[in-house]
Amino acid sequence: MIRVVVVDDEELVRSGFRLILQAAGDIDVVATATGAQAVREVAMHRPDVVLLDIRMPDVDGLTILRELQGLTPPPTVAMLTTFDSDEYISTALRSGAAGFILKDTGPEQLAQMVRTLAAGGVVLSSKVTRTVVDGYLGSAADSRAAAQVEQLSERERAVLVLIAEGLSNSDIGARIHVSVGTVKDHVSAILTKLRVGSRVQAALVAERAGLLADGRS
Repeated sequence: MIRVVVVDDEELVRSGFRLILQAAGDIDVVATATGAQAVREVAMHRPDVVLLDIRMPDVDGLTILRELQGLTPPPTVAMLTTFDSDEYISTALRSGAAGFILKDTGPEQLAQMVRTLAAGGVVLSSKVTRTVVDGYLGSAADSRAAAQVEQLSERERAVLVLIAEGLSNSDIGARIHVSVGTVKDHVSAILTKLRVGSRVQAALVAERAGLLADGRS
């Protein structure tokens, strides 16, 4: 079972997410919490995944994210937002979030996103807009991203695309028929060459460089 904690200031959102995820069968929402309760509940229940509202009145979601990153080991955190152009998203990604999910995401897609997060993948809502990506990477990002990607080998570019698709290391290994250890080596090299600190940041570089064929951006 994938253990999840949902953090949101609205009780309706918390209860709705609990009902949706519990119905998936392989996901257990072990706790829901307001922002003020979040760190305590996560430290107590040690979930695999935390779904964290990016904007709350009692405490800022970004502050909670940074506190959660200090836990050992830190949980995988995805930010919840109402708007795909939320100006806080870029800061969240830089602060260690494994992606973000719009609150109106469909039930089946939501459960699959949680599974992806638990497996070590990244999630970027299908409604990611150019505004979000531009805000994260800055102006003239297309040409810069293309130049960054040019530093990668053909195999590393293939792995980067799979990272951007949200696959975990084990899934990538199965897809390209190599060991998980080899995938980890490729991922480490990719992050170093792209000069980014996380898989999500690498995925956004891939998106801006035009490596993704699904038109998500």
